[in-house]
Amino acid sequence: MQKNKLLEIYDKLFERYSYQHWWPAVTKDEIVIGAILTQNTAWSNVEKAVENLKNSGICSLEAVFYTDIDSIKENIKPAGFFNQKSVYLKNISEFFVKNGSFNKLSRLDTNRLRSELLKIKGIGKETADSILLYAFGRAVFVVDAYTKRLILRHNLLKSNDYDTIQDFFEDNLPKDVELFNEYHALIVKNAKEFCRTKPKCSGCPLEGV
Repeated sequence: MQKNKLLEIYDKLFERYSYQHWWPAVTKDEIVIGAILTQNTAWSNVEKAVENLKNSGICSLEAVFYTDIDSIKENIKPAGFFNQKSVYLKNISEFFVKNGSFNKLSRLDTNRLRSELLKIKGIGKETADSILLYAFGRAVFVVDAYTKRLILRHNLLKSNDYDTIQDFFEDNLPKDVELFNEYHALIVKNAKEFCRTKPKCSGCPLEGV
């Protein structure tokens, strides 16, 4: 029943919006950097910060690792919270550089890799899972505020607990990277169009679902 409901939601969203081509980045390093920068800010602000990093030649984890933190702060100001995010970028760049970057880290199983990411200061569950799904191609469902909103407004669960919601999606959908990728992106798209803080239900592709 729940599986059918989740697939119905996906189909309706996909029919309306089609492919979202998310995560919008050129390299895996850029995805990781973007996952940090997007914390508590709009994606449009992240794009400005990423563009600054590119123009400064430091839009890679290795470059971030070897660049002084003040330069990073200056470049990422558009993304907000630049003092703490610069530290978080330094932390995750150190993790990647000292652990063989994607070549070696890709050999770890998903649970071990997730556990290691969560040990890094500044990396919570949503950020870690975004990195796992979009940068490493692991079938992990990302839960964000938009996902929680969907769950509660459509009475799919009574809980807004991260792990409970993640288990709900992963237990009731095929364990497929492309599906998880597209589903999450479509939830975000619809939340911006209709399922806002103050919902605009008329015309929403999920109206009546």
